[in-house]
Amino acid sequence: MSLATYRKKRSFAKTPEPTGGKSTANQLRFVIQKHDASHLHYDFRLEMEGVLKSWAVPKGPSTDPSVKRLAMMVEDHPYDYRNFEGIIPKGEYGGGTVIVWDEGTYETAEESFSNKKEMEKNLLRQLHKGKIVIRLHGEKLKGDYALVKSSYQGENSWLLMKIKDKYAKTTDITKKDKSVVSGKSIAQMEKEPDKVYGKAGAGKRVGAGISVGKKTKAGKKSVKKVQTKGIGVKAKFPTNLSPMLATLVDKPFDSENWLYEVKWDGYRAVAHINKGKVSLTSRNNKSFNEKFYPIAAGLKELNINAVLDGEVIVTNEEGISNFGQLQNWRSEADGQLLYYVFDLLWYEGYSLMDLPLTERREKLKEILPEHPLILISSTFDSTGTEFFKVAQKLKLEGIIAKKADSTYSPGVRSKEWLKIKVAQRQEVVIGGFTQNDGTSKLFSALLVGVFRGKKLHYTGKIGTGFTDKVQQDIMKQFKPLIRKTAPFDAEPDFNKPSRFRPNPPHATAHWLEPKLVCEVSFTEMTADDVMRHPSFEGMRIDKKASQVKAEHAKPTKKVVKESILHKEKIITRRGKTERKTLLNPTDEQQERSINGHKLKFTNLSKVYWPKDKVTKRDMLNYYYQVAPYILPYLKDRPQSLNRHPNGINGESFYQKDVTGKVPDWIKTFPYTSEGKKKNFMVCMTEADLLYMASLGCIELNPWSSRVKTPDNPDWCIIDLDPDKNKFDQVIETAQMTRQVLESAGIDCYCKTSGSTGIHIYIPLGAKYPYEASKEFGRLIATMVHQQLPKFTSIERATKDRRGKIYIDFLQNRPQATLATAYSLRPKPNATISMPLEWDEVKKGMKMEDFNIHT
Repeated sequence: MSLATYRKKRSFAKTPEPTGGKSTANQLRFVIQKHDASHLHYDFRLEMEGVLKSWAVPKGPSTDPSVKRLAMMVEDHPYDYRNFEGIIPKGEYGGGTVIVWDEGTYETAEESFSNKKEMEKNLLRQLHKGKIVIRLHGEKLKGDYALVKSSYQGENSWLLMKIKDKYAKTTDITKKDKSVVSGKSIAQMEKEPDKVYGKAGAGKRVGAGISVGKKTKAGKKSVKKVQTKGIGVKAKFPTNLSPMLATLVDKPFDSENWLYEVKWDGYRAVAHINKGKVSLTSRNNKSFNEKFYPIAAGLKELNINAVLDGEVIVTNEEGISNFGQLQNWRSEADGQLLYYVFDLLWYEGYSLMDLPLTERREKLKEILPEHPLILISSTFDSTGTEFFKVAQKLKLEGIIAKKADSTYSPGVRSKEWLKIKVAQRQEVVIGGFTQNDGTSKLFSALLVGVFRGKKLHYTGKIGTGFTDKVQQDIMKQFKPLIRKTAPFDAEPDFNKPSRFRPNPPHATAHWLEPKLVCEVSFTEMTADDVMRHPSFEGMRIDKKASQVKAEHAKPTKKVVKESILHKEKIITRRGKTERKTLLNPTDEQQERSINGHKLKFTNLSKVYWPKDKVTKRDMLNYYYQVAPYILPYLKDRPQSLNRHPNGINGESFYQKDVTGKVPDWIKTFPYTSEGKKKNFMVCMTEADLLYMASLGCIELNPWSSRVKTPDNPDWCIIDLDPDKNKFDQVIETAQMTRQVLESAGIDCYCKTSGSTGIHIYIPLGAKYPYEASKEFGRLIATMVHQQLPKFTSIERATKDRRGKIYIDFLQNRPQATLATAYSLRPKPNATISMPLEWDEVKKGMKMEDFNIHT
């Protein structure tokens, strides 16, 4: 972006205004400056591609959605202008007083993006089209706003307006007239312009020196001069700051531009130190001040104003952290308590979070005084694999790898910070405990799980790792949480024999409200997500139960590659198959044994998708590879076979009755038609799936109900079927459907159809008949149509839809079928019906993104 116009209008020998600047942050910034020039106005500025796009708003912004403010677009301003406060000399362009009335971060309001660059491209497209819809995270302005181009006062005129949301108010926000940086009003700034941007000797501006106290061994205060050049940006002292989190990966790696640290086995803690007050808080914002009082006292002794990120630990004689001792720590007699600091987030009026990690650590080393309880967590000049071997030998919990140039993103689980564990550990939620018959112990085992959405899923029974003292302490926490029913999504079989204990003693279960969290070590997870050989490590008071999810290590190679490219995944899949291809690339006819049944595959080179050169062999290999993921959607459900024996351009036909036409080992489901007894095929195994595919079933079409409850579907389906609509409108309709359902507290899930639309599934749990499902679907479809009448329709007849998106609820009837999740479709590009997370359903997504190759 050009700053030529900006520079042409100013004489920088006379004005203190900035000339340039460059963003290193991973978030976009905005600023609103109150400017008392020839006329008082507010300058609204949005960061886009390195500059600040700027509008002059004469009356200032409003939080009232009924108010539209004129906003005249002016020349681009340099990035550093967002920090500008001071006096522009009279006679110069814009002469007058400037304060930073509000500032913060912002993003597009209507869709999400994986990185800043993509978001900026979208914003520039919005700018070009004349309508920008954004979400502000400022100190005064919050929520959604729109800038819309207007012809009211020429080609540069726009309108700034508040969009109705929870932040909308009718009060006059401009009465809050002080700067969010200096705390001064315009009048106060005019009286005291000597300590503002651009003035020599300014004590608070970037580049000035700040004196900090440092205690000597004698306890006297010495003065250390710390240069703050490049320290970051002016910012108020942050409160309630959530720490940045690391992504779990499966093995160590060697790569340039990464730093390696010890993964301490303790409690993550953020220290807020300001004006003599100290707050040491956990990840879920619980105070550690009383529990770890020596650390809180030590932080106060540092005599600095800063926000530090680190880990509270208890070490043994060898210096190795011990979580069990930490959990039971009550006083210095219980072990050596330490606070290892690894990051500096804010210091003496400046936020450092947008600076690279290496610069933050250098500043941390400069400002942190020596203290016996507060230490800097060192980084090591080593390769990742070498450092991991050392961690294994020392029996550490693991190592942390951080990109040297990573910025700090509060509350984000980043791929620029990675953790590699030596042994498997997992936080779990306690949902109950057991007592064996005849036991003298307070309890025999803990019944634990992790949350999947809002439901607690059972992951195992923990019977080891407790002392009598630990059991006594835990039981005190259990008493107020006892309930009559199991909190798990399915009641666990806690008396089930195991391979190692075929005749376990009979146990009685006592259920608890799922609010307590503990940490468990284990050897591995079984196929049904139950921990093998779990052992209790300690209670976790620093984490909310609702946030405890199963933590699966991601493939290191993929995560590191994505991080190096500064790119997140475009789509989220349900895991990565390790399977190789079923069929070799040359033989035209092949026989394979699947689930103990011999299957013969023929005509393998037949081209099923001519334009894409995808063969029957490719299709069979695809279904073999995705079998573990697609089978749960097919199992126990009658199938309508949609056969394309000559590919997508050949003739196709539906086959319902398979009586006498399929092998004896295939399960069937009876029905009567035209007075004759017939049978649907029922898919149960991988062999059944591949048999259907070998018949030319490009797509797989199961019922919504299972054979045990054939009249009660497992879900209600909303099928969004566009006519000539843009796919972005389908996406908007899908998101509106979700909003309607969520407003009623109803969960829903979605997938692409693989053709032109989107399918939305609402779980019913087989509790209601098809007719009830259809009428419920009709209600939802009607409500969505009322919200989007311009381009949706609920008319069944095509001619009555007038080219609009058909919100189809009539798929909710007996024997009606849709292509299942992960099914291929007989469409160009060999697309599939892809399950999606809702944050992936956004403008710009294309159906062909999900195909047999991807």
